[in-house]
Amino acid sequence: MDKGQLFLELGALALGLSVLARMSRRAGLSAVPLYVLFGLAFGEGGLVPVITAEEFLRVGAELGVVLLLFMLGLDYDGEELLQGLRDAWRSSVLDAGLNFGAGFVAGLLLQLGWVGALVLGGITYASSSGIVSKLRSDLGWKRAPEGPGVVALLITEDLAMVLYLPLLGALLLGGALVDQATAVLAALVVAGVVLFVAVRFGNRISRAIFTDHAEAMLLGVFGLMLLVAGVAERFEISAAVGAFLVGIAINGHAQTAIRQQLRPMRDLFAAIFFTVFSLAVDPRDIPPVLAVALGLALVTGATKYATGMWLAHRRGVDADGQRRAGAILLARGEFSIVVAELGVASGLDQRLAPLAVTYVLLLTLAGPLLVRRLRHTYPPTPVSRISPG
Repeated sequence: MDKGQLFLELGALALGLSVLARMSRRAGLSAVPLYVLFGLAFGEGGLVPVITAEEFLRVGAELGVVLLLFMLGLDYDGEELLQGLRDAWRSSVLDAGLNFGAGFVAGLLLQLGWVGALVLGGITYASSSGIVSKLRSDLGWKRAPEGPGVVALLITEDLAMVLYLPLLGALLLGGALVDQATAVLAALVVAGVVLFVAVRFGNRISRAIFTDHAEAMLLGVFGLMLLVAGVAERFEISAAVGAFLVGIAINGHAQTAIRQQLRPMRDLFAAIFFTVFSLAVDPRDIPPVLAVALGLALVTGATKYATGMWLAHRRGVDADGQRRAGAILLARGEFSIVVAELGVASGLDQRLAPLAVTYVLLLTLAGPLLVRRLRHTYPPTPVSRISPG
């Protein structure tokens, strides 16, 4: 390995991502679509393909998705999970039927096979909790009347993905039906046990982790997160799901302190994660799937918007709040890329990667842009700016 070339490539990539992060912040948009475009420009078939640093970046991307989902789990605690399930189960059924169902039907029409259709359904299903959280904070919408309903729906989507990813992983591995069923059962049992421990013993875990020694707490949390992620992989559960469950188990002072310590690291490796996925996509493969991606974005954008409006309407929110709820849920992000990556790694249809990249690009741009147009309908409150992502 040429260390000089490695450092040159990594330095150039980091500086490029820094410029994109600044641009997205000034524009008031998520940096995710810019990171994806950056990966297309410097990946296979791009302007200057990354060669030496590719292996290093792939490890960084794996760490990025683990950190991303761990920090997402930190946004919830056991009580919020249970309350979210109670508040949003009707909206969640509609959400899954419309948004997962649209992707699944599209997968069948594209002749991806029923497993490929399950993958496409997962890509179109979940809104990006990270992008939604950033928009709500930046615009001062955390006190908006539709906010509790939006958060409750995001919680149920994230929990649904905890169950969906192990199931999908077992199906993608193939093998005998009995082996698949055993793998799915084992994965669900492990996920259920970890979720129970997180909800039931979260306070004790948090007290054990929290310390005034910042370095010791950071190392302890980082080690625990990776250990559980590793165990999850052993049981054919996504490492990201394991990390998400660890995040749920931490609350109180430990939750606040860890979020502050890990946010810069999360932002760094999350940028790598979104960039690396698109590195493997040849931009020349996008035009053949562009019409399909656009159609899928229009259909699932409309169904997600309708879902948000319906849940806000059920909570007695006015028309402006209903439109805000629909618009803020449009963006897809971290889970869409995680699901697409699983499908690509298993060798499914070669159209899946460019289709997923184009689809995520369209909705991560359209969602925030539409939200910004609705900004005047709810007076923003002064809030501290957070890092893009």
